[in-house]
Amino acid sequence: MPRTNFKELLDAGVHFGHLKRKWNPAMAPYIFMERNGIHIIDLEKTVIKIDEAAAAMKHIAKSGKKVLFVATKKQAKEIVSEKVRAVSMPYVTERWPGGMLTNFPTIRKAVKKMSSIDKMATDGTFKNLSKRERLQVTRQRAKLEKNLGSIADLTRLPSALFIVDISKENIAVKEAKRLGIPVFAMVDTNSDPSEIDFPIPANDDASKSIALIVSILCQAIEEGLNERKIEKDKEPLHKEKKGARDSEAQKASLAHSEETSEDDDDHDEEGDEDNTDEKDADDDSSEDNEGDDKLEAIYDDEDEE
Repeated sequence: MPRTNFKELLDAGVHFGHLKRKWNPAMAPYIFMERNGIHIIDLEKTVIKIDEAAAAMKHIAKSGKKVLFVATKKQAKEIVSEKVRAVSMPYVTERWPGGMLTNFPTIRKAVKKMSSIDKMATDGTFKNLSKRERLQVTRQRAKLEKNLGSIADLTRLPSALFIVDISKENIAVKEAKRLGIPVFAMVDTNSDPSEIDFPIPANDDASKSIALIVSILCQAIEEGLNERKIEKDKEPLHKEKKGARDSEAQKASLAHSEETSEDDDDHDEEGDEDNTDEKDADDDSSEDNEGDDKLEAIYDDEDEE
């Protein structure tokens, strides 16, 4: 079942593109028509692309990986920060820090600096600083929080990026492509979709359009996280059942080995009885042989007489 429909996209204004003179020819397959000098996006193809992107994001979230949302446009900042924070994913809504992906260790150092300032505030180090030094450190902390606050928990490179406007966030796209990180993006008629792994042809300027598509993708991420949680909850039960099966198998193997050893003992006792009978038979035969020898000796004496 599709995650959205034609009417819902139409009501949100997803179909409105840019002026014809601003279009990118690479977007031709996703353009339905031109009206009053404005390109109209084919919403049937948008529905298909949204479903593909949602399925891929659900798989990423289910595997426990992170998707970094990038939206520094004024009309997208609050929408992305509100909806993405609900699914515990990192996001960048201020200026994209150059080298955030290609120079990730440096970004991690900045995050550690922010953590050390927080530690200073809790362990009483602030009290030993002068008023001017405290003010400088506080301003530095506020700046780091503004630029890096949403990615403070990002301990490794994200597994994917979602970008609202690839023309505005072209540096982020280049860094992701250089590192081989897949990119999901809202692509308007003035953009080049060939550089994007999961392009979603849509109006990336209207707040309603942005809110609708981000909501659908966040819902897919939430589904993936819930399925992952259910699988983790089932793991202890599987381990208990496996342990019970293993213990039963061990008991069965021990019982079988005991039965086998008892059978071997019975066979040994029977073999001993058979050997005793054979020994008795040998003794009888030897006695018979001795009697025959005595008879032969008597007959030989009679013959001599």
